[in-house]
Amino acid sequence: MGKLRDEQKGIIFILLIVFIILGVSVFFVLSLKTDTVKNILEEEKLVRLLLVVEEDDNDELFSTVIIYDPETHKAASYHLPSYTGTIFESLGRTDSLEAVYNEKGMDVYRQEVQNLLGIKNIPFTATIKMNDFIRITDMLGGMRIFIPSPIDQISEEGDERWLLPSGAVILDGDKISTYLKYRIEDEDENDIIDRYQNVTGALLTGIHDNSFTLFNGKNFKTFADCINTNLVDEDERSLFKLLAEVDSESIIRQTITGSLRTVEGKTLLLPLNNGDFVKTAVKQTTSMLTSEGGNAAGHVYTVRILNGTGKQGLAGQTTQKYRDASYNMLPADNADTTYDNTVVIDHIGNEAAARNVGNLIRCSNIRTLTEEEAAEEAGTSKASVDFTVILGMDFNGEVVR
Repeated sequence: MGKLRDEQKGIIFILLIVFIILGVSVFFVLSLKTDTVKNILEEEKLVRLLLVVEEDDNDELFSTVIIYDPETHKAASYHLPSYTGTIFESLGRTDSLEAVYNEKGMDVYRQEVQNLLGIKNIPFTATIKMNDFIRITDMLGGMRIFIPSPIDQISEEGDERWLLPSGAVILDGDKISTYLKYRIEDEDENDIIDRYQNVTGALLTGIHDNSFTLFNGKNFKTFADCINTNLVDEDERSLFKLLAEVDSESIIRQTITGSLRTVEGKTLLLPLNNGDFVKTAVKQTTSMLTSEGGNAAGHVYTVRILNGTGKQGLAGQTTQKYRDASYNMLPADNADTTYDNTVVIDHIGNEAAARNVGNLIRCSNIRTLTEEEAAEEAGTSKASVDFTVILGMDFNGEVVR
């Protein structure tokens, strides 16, 4: 019996050692576990998320890059028209962004988007299929959308009728699907892009408004099951908790602009100035999100472009560029004389914002009004302008040389 007790003691001793080893292993695993989102933010400071909504056949419906500053709670959404074209290294040819996604998948698509926008790293990606987007919409209690006119349209194939009410309405999942997919004869691509951007904003608003219940218990798992991200479960929760704090009322909305060209039978949007303007606009937007505690992003500045070159059309083209960069633009006009050098006139004494205005066309020549000049403008039409950009002979149509 004594011998048996010794064997039992030995087994118990071995089991104790095993349990101790297991306990120490679990401790080290838990201690080494890191929050990927937190670590990336310590380096990047901004959240950058590439969001793609897919048709149920896995083809891209629309995509956007969301840039968010957790400190200011300001965000921008940069829509990526699927027909944006350039020479894509991954394809070895000139084609569309849509072709990159459909042929190469998300990882390659993200790299090409980074190159296109001039962003060093977009660490987060999320893909939502249309059926799952419908589920998410219903989970959030619908999405609030403004529709200027009621829609009653039959699809080209004649097999579907699109019905939508007008006004500020809350659309359920099926209606959101209709809102994203309907097409009418007299609308252009800008109308469609507006709808995509409206839905992106409505999604962020829905996450914000429902954050209390969304992150409660098993609700988030149901939500996360509808989204395919490049993160593990807990990191997904961290990411969307950050996005739930977005100031959804002041999201800066931008898109890629350029000229439409036909390349090998495809109509492609070729970005302005070989893509340099896109990169400048993204850099400008990022600066607006982070400047002055986010005040620049919360305030839409009014800018007027004056042509001091004598070359026709420059002021109008430049006005459109600033409008695409989310500025409120007054009608373009000619300057009172010819200018050798482009200048940004700061009417409100905001040096940081003035630099941002100039950076869009690489103009560092800033002139702030004196107190006497500002007093003279008070009560006149010039008082409604925050910044005036006078294009000089050093402006080549895209940037200051």
